[in-house]
Amino acid sequence: MNPESRPTDSTPDWHRLEAAEVATQVDTGLESGLAHAEACKRLAEHGANVIAEGKRRSPWLMLAGQFTDFMIVVLLAAAVVAGVVGEPQDSIAIVVIVVLNAVIGFMQEYRAERTMAALRRMGAPHARVLRDGEVRDVAARELVPGDLVLLEAGNIVPADLRLVEAARLKIQESALTGESHPVDKQLLPIEEDDTALGDRTNMAYKGTVVTYGRGRGIVAATGMSTELGRIAALIQLAGEGQTPLQRRLAHFGRRLAVAALGVCAIVFVAGLLRGEPLILMFLTAVSLAVAAIPEALPAVVTVSLAIGARKIASRNALVRRLPAVESLGSVTVICSDKTGTLTRNRMAVARLWSGVTHDGEAASVPKEQPWPRLMRAMALCNDAEEGADGTLTGDPTETALHAAATEAGCAKASLAAGLPRVMEVPFDADRKRMTTIHRDGDRYLAFTKGAPESVVGRCTRMATADGDEDIAGDAVLAEAERMAVDGLRVLAVAERAWDRRPADEDPETIETGLTFLGLVGLVDPPREEAAAAVAECMSAGITPVMITGDHPVTARAIATQLGILGEDDAVIDGVELARLSGDELRERAGRTAAYARVNPEQKIRIVEALQAGGEIVAMTGDGVNDAPALHRADIGVAMGRSGTDVAREASHLVLLDDNFATIVVAVREGRRIYDNIRKFVKYAMTGNLGEIWTIFLAPFLGLPIPLLPIHILWVNLVTDGLPGLALAAEPAERGLMRRPPRPPQESVFARGMWQHIAWVGLLLGGVCIAVQAWAYTTGDAHWQTMVFTVLALSQLGHAMAIRSERDSLFTQGIGTNRPLLGAVVFTLALQLAVIYVPWLNGIFHTQPLTLGELALCLALSCVVFAGVEIEKALIRAGVLYRER
Repeated sequence: MNPESRPTDSTPDWHRLEAAEVATQVDTGLESGLAHAEACKRLAEHGANVIAEGKRRSPWLMLAGQFTDFMIVVLLAAAVVAGVVGEPQDSIAIVVIVVLNAVIGFMQEYRAERTMAALRRMGAPHARVLRDGEVRDVAARELVPGDLVLLEAGNIVPADLRLVEAARLKIQESALTGESHPVDKQLLPIEEDDTALGDRTNMAYKGTVVTYGRGRGIVAATGMSTELGRIAALIQLAGEGQTPLQRRLAHFGRRLAVAALGVCAIVFVAGLLRGEPLILMFLTAVSLAVAAIPEALPAVVTVSLAIGARKIASRNALVRRLPAVESLGSVTVICSDKTGTLTRNRMAVARLWSGVTHDGEAASVPKEQPWPRLMRAMALCNDAEEGADGTLTGDPTETALHAAATEAGCAKASLAAGLPRVMEVPFDADRKRMTTIHRDGDRYLAFTKGAPESVVGRCTRMATADGDEDIAGDAVLAEAERMAVDGLRVLAVAERAWDRRPADEDPETIETGLTFLGLVGLVDPPREEAAAAVAECMSAGITPVMITGDHPVTARAIATQLGILGEDDAVIDGVELARLSGDELRERAGRTAAYARVNPEQKIRIVEALQAGGEIVAMTGDGVNDAPALHRADIGVAMGRSGTDVAREASHLVLLDDNFATIVVAVREGRRIYDNIRKFVKYAMTGNLGEIWTIFLAPFLGLPIPLLPIHILWVNLVTDGLPGLALAAEPAERGLMRRPPRPPQESVFARGMWQHIAWVGLLLGGVCIAVQAWAYTTGDAHWQTMVFTVLALSQLGHAMAIRSERDSLFTQGIGTNRPLLGAVVFTLALQLAVIYVPWLNGIFHTQPLTLGELALCLALSCVVFAGVEIEKALIRAGVLYRER
């Protein structure tokens, strides 16, 4: 069975049919949707609701790709020629080592691909559907024809839908039609033949974006049968581009390759002048090139970033774009929403005010007017839904209002039966309010809720125990501010009676002449871990900034409680922000830690002002209008629980738990990953340079070529392989979050790294040349095995020494990176086997060392380790690399 939905040739013109007729044709219920069992059956029949992707590289192609490097091909060809004209045993050994190297490279790439595929599955879109009469959240790929899908602002339409309900629904269809303006949707069938996609206003198409309102639609087509599927060739997934670090390393690697090839040519010529065999010198030169040219560095970065992304995902942060992992370590400012990110997002009604204050349980709200009118409005001007088990779903603010109204005896379901909703004006960030209109016998009632300053100004009357009176707006707003001072999120609630249903759906018409009913104060306490995360940010040189749509007084109370704001620090509200010029905002942004009553469009100005000041900005968001700010930020962070599809698509990172502390965890992990990439580069480049110096200098000192090709390749396999990879598992260094962020344009070789590579590489080569000179001039027949052993074991000591850039290994503890310790012990065992196992002596051209020779090799192999420990002591003393 093809796993993807298949197009059919006889697709009905769904837009020309009545909604009921569509429901009949696809055999679904407009009130209950499909049964779960029927949905499973249709999924098997129609296939997954996915667009066909371009083929990804198969494992076989990954493995074959390990042999496409030019120098690898040259080495294999040379080994074959050498086997024909010389010793086939040497050639076979070289080929085996090259194949083993390729297998390790394949395993790295395959592991990275598997990891990224798992992360893509975690980030797969979901949809809300009605099945068995209940609202369910399902993976969008599981949608089938006949499913009843619920849409709201911020959703990406998951399949082609014939709309059956549309409440001021607007959909941005530019992905399909190129039309930049959102399309108003309606439900009536369209009779015209050959109607263009953009004119099918009763349809919603896969891949388009709901920008306003809400609706429901019957799935008419899925996967490749959708309109998007028909043009799938235009949206085939492109391969992931390289990260900035990969590009820098690839550029460096190309320049280093030129230098390495020059050295190899000199080694080849020098060997011939000494009378060495042509085939041997050619194999030696090519083997040195294979070992010295760091063609695998970008691939290693991919593996490290992918494994790091998986670890970040285990900490509730899903990386959507791989470069974000390396960028996390450079973040200097985290702009965070308040609700749900810094706070628990567990709203509860804590205080009510309707002329007098009620601080107790909602169940004890007085039964006298105007309290019943207030509770009724709280229940009906509300999109929260109650499941069969009593569980509430919806926005946390609305579930809190729903629960309070129910406790007060105003259950939404029973009220809605007598006052059915017939119209609505959905909430938007500009108006900061929403309205629902209900039929009440022969008349209509409109209920409005929103920000006090948005609602109170539209009220002319106020409900009291003695009836409706003229409103004292200033007094009401003063009470709202007093509630906000206590850290409450405050909403105003109002109503209006209509003799007939409003003909004009314009909010300016409907939301006027209101009667004020009361204020609702909701409490959303800060997360317990948020204050500690804020403190950790500050110690790491990262400035936390709170951005909220709440009242400035509420913003100040919460920000001060969390330690974001000092007592004398200013809060900028949206009105003041709108008055600031670009230059003024840039000047203020650098010293402002809290913004209130900010709309999503203003978030972009805040991001741009901070970036203009040289900051690297992470910005959180959850709404459809947050997407531009998330895209503009250096790290866009979307909410996994409360966020919209559009926000998630625009983001680099998705918080699966909507928790500010998780951003800090991701930043810490990003710093650790970047540190470990530096350690691998330092380790590999130092070892390669040591090998080059060893082979390059020997002929000029009158010494024979110190290493055979198989020795070079073996060292490259066992030392650059297992220990190098194990460095990726190094735990975070002490003080990781007490140092300033890394400048984003900083070279990977900065902070003393290139100096380390240069002098330690020279030291490593010098030690190897010294042991060769001593053993060769004293007539020790084992001189080549001793050089081979010192080179291999010195690199193992180097791997252990560079686990930290500052701390001694003995401070860290030898066993705190068990994978690396295991790799070092295993590599040491392999090296000893090559020396002492008789049948391996013939393959590797080694001789068993005496106890004294082995002791000397072990002692000399500690020179590099000791040198690096001295270097770190000087760093701690402030003598070396003080720019750090």
